[in-house]
Amino acid sequence: MVAPDDHKSKSGMPCVAILSAVLDMEYLAVALREAHPGIDLRLGEELGALDEIEAAVCWFPPHGLLAQMPKLRLVQSLAAGIEHITADVELPRHLPLCRIVDTGMAAGMKAYVCWAVVQQHRGMGAYVASSAARRWEEQPVVSPRRHRVGIAGLGTLGMACAEALAAIGYPVRGWSRSKKEALPAGVEGFHGAAQLDEFLSGCDTLVCLLPLTVETHGFLDAALFAKLPRGAHLINVGRGDHLVEADLQPALDAGQLSAATLDAFSQEPLAPEHPFWGDPRILVTPHIATRTDSLVIARQTLDNLASVREGRRPANQVDLARGY
Repeated sequence: MVAPDDHKSKSGMPCVAILSAVLDMEYLAVALREAHPGIDLRLGEELGALDEIEAAVCWFPPHGLLAQMPKLRLVQSLAAGIEHITADVELPRHLPLCRIVDTGMAAGMKAYVCWAVVQQHRGMGAYVASSAARRWEEQPVVSPRRHRVGIAGLGTLGMACAEALAAIGYPVRGWSRSKKEALPAGVEGFHGAAQLDEFLSGCDTLVCLLPLTVETHGFLDAALFAKLPRGAHLINVGRGDHLVEADLQPALDAGQLSAATLDAFSQEPLAPEHPFWGDPRILVTPHIATRTDSLVIARQTLDNLASVREGRRPANQVDLARGY
């Protein structure tokens, strides 16, 4: 067993790298310094000696970089998802890879999903246009009781969204891989492949909050869209790779879908030339449905590093075989 001192930088403090090819991570550096004053922190182009780094907090880290850190002991995602890390074919798979679990994220996700359902169901986009044009125009008013919302994925966030939507009057159904007990009041449960088609047939709006696994990659495709009621609204707040992007606009053109609200994409940021930007039926938001407080990320990272140093399993370590 390697002594703890062998995994500290020359300053004697934990040495943590913050790695991202797509985001400015200075906000997280501030939180880590607050949580552990004096921490040896490496980010941006200032990574220093790679053989001093013992933990890496990542959001789309540059491929191949983690494999160049011989004393790395922990890979920490700054979110619940880990596919942005596992996409690196050189990822050292023997290392503990942990995701963030933040119960506070449920509040943000509930707000976003309820907004996304209501803004489309009630025609709020048309009202924004009418207001800008100074036109008093009503849109058809359909009671929430007549608009069925389905949640695919009944984890912590999915359950919270299902409960919130039921509370404001929508009939809600949820689907998960295995049966869920003790569903919130007003939420009908479905599970397994055998019940998927029945679940989809009653979704005027479908919300995807599934984990991304081998089985759910490409879950939102033409075959699935065909099983929804005609004119359904798709909301993807799961992972970008849940959606087969090439299948979306043909489903909209055919009228099988009426609209899509998308907050996650296979490639982020979404390229300026991407066709989704110019399609008025598709509402794009830049992966902001909910966010984890930076101090939560910092504290979970440092706690997990302490666990690894002491020979204990860190919290929320991912089972790479299952993908979550």
